[in-house]
Amino acid sequence: MKIYTKTGDAGETSLAGGTRVAKDDVRVAAYGDVDEANAAIGAALATVPADLAAALLTGIQRDLFAIGGALAAPEPAALRAAQRDKLAVGADRIAALERAIDEAETALAPLKRFVLPGGTPKAAALHLARTACRRAERSAVRLARQQPVAPEILAYLNRLSDLLFVLARQANARAGAADLTW
Repeated sequence: MKIYTKTGDAGETSLAGGTRVAKDDVRVAAYGDVDEANAAIGAALATVPADLAAALLTGIQRDLFAIGGALAAPEPAALRAAQRDKLAVGADRIAALERAIDEAETALAPLKRFVLPGGTPKAAALHLARTACRRAERSAVRLARQQPVAPEILAYLNRLSDLLFVLARQANARAGAADLTW
């Protein structure tokens, strides 16, 4: 199978289920922004030290893939049950993010000022992933104003950006680099 299909050359794409929409459709923007956040997390994973939260971030990438798939499916009921189950991100995954935030924060000094993105290359990559995640969240909220979106998706993206912020601070702390503050 070839990677190119030529079916998108006129500015349209297919959603899960086969519906054709413009590539600038709000739904396509939402799952595209989730894909970008996923790629930014991949870049952060590839940045030294590679072992900092590696298993956690890899699991998050899988969650984001599921979220992107759910956002690409305007009519989840039309999908096979196995597909629907694979696209579900529930309260248990949100709770896992909250536990990871709480655990990472225990070793950090309390915040007293705003933190500027940067510091070590790992922290900078995590901050970039955080901002991509915030954009994905805004796109998903925009979609949710027009069409049904599982509330767990919005909560997950909101919590994920918080986690990426804390992990960026953790990366600086582990490297002995102070957070840049404003």
